[in-house]
Amino acid sequence: AMEQHLEDFLVKNWARTSIGKEFDIFTDEGELVGQQYQTDTGPIDILAISKDQKRLLVIELKRGRASDIVVGQIARYIGYIKDEIATKGQSVDGAIIALEDDQRIRRALSTIPNVKFYRYRISFKLEPA
Repeated sequence: AMEQHLEDFLVKNWARTSIGKEFDIFTDEGELVGQQYQTDTGPIDILAISKDQKRLLVIELKRGRASDIVVGQIARYIGYIKDEIATKGQSVDGAIIALEDDQRIRRALSTIPNVKFYRYRISFKLEPA
């Protein structure tokens, strides 16, 4: 459930994120289809396209600590997008967004320069009415 809340929050607040300044969530014929984008290797949490249409971005969200297993997962999604969606001249990158990482995932990602890791932070504040 936490992963779904994170995804919904990110999509709702897309324009306010650093990624949203450079990318739009993928659309097809004007319809937003980039959230839970279906592939033959499973659903991509968010598929985005750069504002200049030259780059596609596969985003995988993890609710807590991301393990190095997610590197294989995002590589499969990137492969699918390269084969099935990207047009000639479009590059495909990846982004993993999680609360924490560890040395294993950092080492795995060090071999894949087109995949970046982002940490999310949650801030919740109650104020008296």
